[in-house]
Amino acid sequence: MLTVHHLNNSRSQRVLWLLEELGVPYEIKGYQRDPKTMLAPPELRAVHPLGKSPVITDEGETIAESGAIVEYLLERYSDGRLAPPTGTPERRRFSYWLHYAEGSAMPPLLLKLVALRIASAPMPFFAKPIAKKIAGTLQSSFVDPQIALHLSYIEDALRPTGWFVADAFSAADIQMSFPLEAASSRGGVNERFPAIAAYLARIHARPAYQRALERGGRYDLLS
Repeated sequence: MLTVHHLNNSRSQRVLWLLEELGVPYEIKGYQRDPKTMLAPPELRAVHPLGKSPVITDEGETIAESGAIVEYLLERYSDGRLAPPTGTPERRRFSYWLHYAEGSAMPPLLLKLVALRIASAPMPFFAKPIAKKIAGTLQSSFVDPQIALHLSYIEDALRPTGWFVADAFSAADIQMSFPLEAASSRGGVNERFPAIAAYLARIHARPAYQRALERGGRYDLLS
């Protein structure tokens, strides 16, 4: 049976959601982040050398990286669902958002997380003001403007139909959920982005999303 190596509060929640949408049977092998470092446990390296999540194993094959996993699951199990037909403009738009999620949307959000951790990290008292100034400057001069730029771009993309591809829910919406949930949890989604807020409410109400939460456990990006 297909196994999802599921790390708490991670991108692998999207994989559970996609499998629930497709109705594919699967089992979960759970892993917990280190509560101090928030890193994945070393046990994940036994599944994939990088020790990261998401990772799935299926029919003796190991597949890592969110976009690659989504493409694999669609190719093997979707019967044409949740993706436009190959060779169409809609399919090219689908591919764009599928890869934009990790390639463009996530880096500034990760930089914000790093800046916040630098500012609050334990260190000698004389180094603290310097570290906080560096982190604050990075955040105010680059990270926050980049996040605002991307959120405005996404807001414009969602406004016409509420979905990322044409007027229908697709796996691109599943892939885009994580950066938007991350932005929302860090205060980036506010009244300036009503289309994003409505999109998040819409996907969170989907029965398959709720089933994935029940199986995957606590998901702090929603808090």
